[in-house]
Amino acid sequence: MDIKEFFAYGEKVEGYSVRVLNEREARAAAGLLFAFGLLALMNSVALGHVIFTKFYIAFFMFDFTIRVIQPRYSPSLLLGRFFVQNQKPEYVGAIQKRFAWGIGFLLVIPMFYTLVIHFTPTPIKVLICVLCLFLLLFESAFSICLGCKIYGFISKQPLQHCPGEVCEMNFKEPIQGFNTVQKIIVVLMMIGLSYGMYSFMFKLENKTFLGDKMTTMMMSQQAIDKQDYQKELDEFNDDSF
Repeated sequence: MDIKEFFAYGEKVEGYSVRVLNEREARAAAGLLFAFGLLALMNSVALGHVIFTKFYIAFFMFDFTIRVIQPRYSPSLLLGRFFVQNQKPEYVGAIQKRFAWGIGFLLVIPMFYTLVIHFTPTPIKVLICVLCLFLLLFESAFSICLGCKIYGFISKQPLQHCPGEVCEMNFKEPIQGFNTVQKIIVVLMMIGLSYGMYSFMFKLENKTFLGDKMTTMMMSQQAIDKQDYQKELDEFNDDSF
């Protein structure tokens, strides 16, 4: 085996001047990781079991380490390839995907240490997990590689073969535009979703273990101590009467 070719990043495909990767299997892998990541997060928050989360983060760390070195051996990408093997490949530049996966690798390093090696969950660490899930969701659901976009901003060379062909796209088709009514609907949807999420998180009374757990995880240690003190004070007053 040619060692140089073995470590070459991306694949040579006829008609492409740069090395490329199959975006379809990348999106499939992102969807799978998002689904299992959401299950892991819900399992930890709702049931209090962290073993699934620890295994998930350990696998995420292992998988993204391989991705930034040589993606053709990434377990999640190979599993994604299995599901989309009968679909026509959608080739994208390998260099920007490597940068995007590098961001994922940097995000998972502190998660791996603080949630697998030395389990100390905090709101910031939970938010990092949620950020990773959002990045996976954007790639799998909308074919938007945010890491690729960041690379495009800092790269001195023009990118080629971006996901969704956004690098080569100079105009939008009529079907991609919005008329006035459609714009109003989208704005109202955004406002409604934002207000609904805000109300759910901060206005509704917690009536389940899940709600209490999520609220507690987002509180500072000082706020938790104050809450515990108030609870003990209320119990003492009740016992006094």
